[in-house]
Amino acid sequence: MSEIDREKWDERYASGAYAARTYPTQLLADWLDQLPRGRALDVACGAGRNALYLAEHGYAVDAIDISSVALDRARATAAERGLDVNWIEMDLEAGDVPGNHYDLIVIVRYTHPTLVADLIGQLADGGFLLCEEHLLTDRDVVGPTSPAFRTRPNELLGLSTGLRVIYYHEGLVEDPDGRTAALAQLVGCRGTAGF
Repeated sequence: MSEIDREKWDERYASGAYAARTYPTQLLADWLDQLPRGRALDVACGAGRNALYLAEHGYAVDAIDISSVALDRARATAAERGLDVNWIEMDLEAGDVPGNHYDLIVIVRYTHPTLVADLIGQLADGGFLLCEEHLLTDRDVVGPTSPAFRTRPNELLGLSTGLRVIYYHEGLVEDPDGRTAALAQLVGCRGTAGF
């Protein structure tokens, strides 16, 4: 991303965007009991809704985002809740994701095809990737209007080389706030552990 992109996201978060999104993504909530515990990475975490949820459930969490404003909001929320999360300001398109052999990596509604392969390489044996991306559609749904920020049908599935895909879904999903999203969702495991 460019400095212009960073400024755009900082402005969005400074204006209060996504403030009502305090709940985790439903895919994560639905799968949490079946995922391995340990170290987790939340990629493009924004204000930290999924990172905070993971920390509340006992994970040691690293969370990355480009927006310092979003991360400041996340830090404040973590402090209010007494949660410890390692917040990392980073441009995912300009640098390597820190390698820690994570037990769980979560990437929600951030489309960057080459990043998925990099993330799979950061999973520990038996580690899980939980990924949810906006899906290309002609329907009236929430999310980016540019096709550049939406994944094509089966694209996410094709990027999952190196994973044993446990769950895959493409279609319309209703968010807890009642808005409809078109999503590609994937849960996959690296190695032989798991299901």
